[in-house]
Amino acid sequence: MELKDTDLLSRDQFGESFKWGVSTAAYQIEGGHDADEKGLSVWDVFTAKNGSIANGHNANMACDFYNRYPQDIALVKELNIPNLRFSLSWPRILPDGTGKINQKGIDFYNSVIDSCLENGIEPWLTLYHWDLPHELELKGGWTNRDIISWFAEYTEVCAKNFGDRVKHWMVMNEPMVFTGAGYFLGLHAPGKKGLPNFLPAAHHAILSMAEGGRVLRSLLPNAEIGTTFSCSYIEPYTASPKDFAAAKRADALLNRLFIEPVLGLGYPREDLPVLKKLHKYIKPGDEELMKFDFDFIGVQNYTREIVKHSIFVPYLNAVLVKAQNRKVPLTAMGWEVFPPSIYHMLKKYGAYEGIKKIYITENGAAFPDQPVNGEVKDDDRIKYIHDHLKQVLNAKNEGVNVQGYFVWTLLDNFEWAEGYHPRFGLVHVDFDTQQRLIKASGHWYRSFLQG
Repeated sequence: MELKDTDLLSRDQFGESFKWGVSTAAYQIEGGHDADEKGLSVWDVFTAKNGSIANGHNANMACDFYNRYPQDIALVKELNIPNLRFSLSWPRILPDGTGKINQKGIDFYNSVIDSCLENGIEPWLTLYHWDLPHELELKGGWTNRDIISWFAEYTEVCAKNFGDRVKHWMVMNEPMVFTGAGYFLGLHAPGKKGLPNFLPAAHHAILSMAEGGRVLRSLLPNAEIGTTFSCSYIEPYTASPKDFAAAKRADALLNRLFIEPVLGLGYPREDLPVLKKLHKYIKPGDEELMKFDFDFIGVQNYTREIVKHSIFVPYLNAVLVKAQNRKVPLTAMGWEVFPPSIYHMLKKYGAYEGIKKIYITENGAAFPDQPVNGEVKDDDRIKYIHDHLKQVLNAKNEGVNVQGYFVWTLLDNFEWAEGYHPRFGLVHVDFDTQQRLIKASGHWYRSFLQG
């Protein structure tokens, strides 16, 4: 794709120390759902239920990364990408969630880490990207306060087995999403609904996130330890006071609920009164235990949201105005293409005193990619990434300490409740043959990273 000269960006503009990478997640690419003594995850169980996933898809095979990781890591190298973010499957390492360690799972991740390093690629590990062991869900999962000690045990196993080679760690991926979609809306695994599930799940996730950070720091004092947050720039639909108030509540829920307790600011109860119901689950000392001094936070931004007041939505009294109804450019997920969103979120999070450093740990887009004559011409994705990078650079030049950018994602993969339809990858995957084909966006990113 030809971009105008005035639009052209170069890697050099971001500085020599800026980290460039690509992100993936275990459940979305690995497959091998029952290979080598792996335990069941909540997603294995959830996808087996009729009607839970678009087109009845599951990730039992996904991209078969479990068997094809040498080929896929070679692709990362071919694309000049120096950093690979991937997650560990908790039930592959601890099939029952706690107790017996599955050495075959440890061996697999050791092989992936070693393969990255042999190819000159720095591995960045995410401990938890949503695939909770089913055995722990049977005990209440994130609604059970015992999960704090379960998660600490899992973190310790990972640190002791991989910490000699892995220098960059992310404790959790998007706690708002796995608690909100999984324990309030029921759209994601484990499919629970309602406030009595969401509130304890959210509180225990925050406590576990901080505890995971403490475990990593005690065992790996020289590691760089962070965690990631989903976020969306939120604007009111009209200038009315009711819409402004609705947008403020939505912002408190989607952008502040998890990050502020970790920073020692507590819950944003004043702007989201329903959070006062958390008192049932908060024990003495929790305000302190929710805090952890992370070395960085990962910002994961894809779009903005427009919000208006609604009397029909309980607790929030706010509703998102769908992008499809606003006559704006859309991705295959139905999300608005709005690059300034990432700038605004960098400015917002960069203003928090307790945040030392920010990496963009996910940003990308799904479009209806189809190979034609052995090529995938995904010009929309090239423009999306380019335009978002411009916004990242703007924020950086204005003093936000943003130090890296990871594209979501390497391969077309299993996109949770949407199944295989939305394609986010820089590399096209034919899920019938497992054939890989680098898209035009992958070639563009490679050229950009060459400088």
